[in-house]
Amino acid sequence: MDNRVLLVDKDGNIQWQYGQFGVTGTGPNQLNTPVQATWTPRFTVLITDQANERVIEVTLNKDIIWQYGMTGVMGNGPDQLNNPNSAELLENGDVLIADENNNRAIEVDHNKNVVHTFTVGGTASGVAFASRLRNGDTLITDSNNNRIVEVNPDDHPVWTYFTNRQHGSNPSPLPTRAIRTRTGNTVISDQFNDRVIIVNMAKQIIAQYGNLNMPGYGTANTSQGLNAPYDAKVIGDYTGLTPPFEFEFPSDSDE
Repeated sequence: MDNRVLLVDKDGNIQWQYGQFGVTGTGPNQLNTPVQATWTPRFTVLITDQANERVIEVTLNKDIIWQYGMTGVMGNGPDQLNNPNSAELLENGDVLIADENNNRAIEVDHNKNVVHTFTVGGTASGVAFASRLRNGDTLITDSNNNRIVEVNPDDHPVWTYFTNRQHGSNPSPLPTRAIRTRTGNTVISDQFNDRVIIVNMAKQIIAQYGNLNMPGYGTANTSQGLNAPYDAKVIGDYTGLTPPFEFEFPSDSDE
């Protein structure tokens, strides 16, 4: 396994890396299944080091300056995670973590206090991704329940979309990412339906990439097929995501 996070230039040259090729470990400059890496406005890299059960913030000097989760310890107690799958740095400095196998998303402050927990009222199963929306709600990819759920700060669902209700769908597509765009639509990586869809707030599919429940491959167009897409985003739209340089939200007139 590669176990590296890489920063590359436009020509593909590696400018920075954390972790080592072929090395699985818990020590300095070592990772175990990094599943997400995010460049932050603090010029650090936030790494979800999944099999090490931790989220770490690393400087360009490769120093870990913040960590949530005890390295290699699986659990649901204080400073413990179970198969974390994503982490987003919020505008207030907290970190929103999708604690997948603990069936929750947690917001953690700089002192490692859990200040909010989101479980969709205790019904979530396999929280693969979570992001904070402009209205203060949290968008949760509830993978094992094959749904995307927007919850308010009190963890009450206010919008839900199931990805397995369309005729011909895989009964268990296990969606892995849902991103709300600045236009109010939601981009969903509908993993084992082998497609990425864009859904509006009326729950209508307005765009699809790939073919419903039909794995495929092509070099010319996504209509030739996709195979279990795990992530998709709109380039340049950081709504609900950690922006690379500064937090800046568009005004309503921009939508």
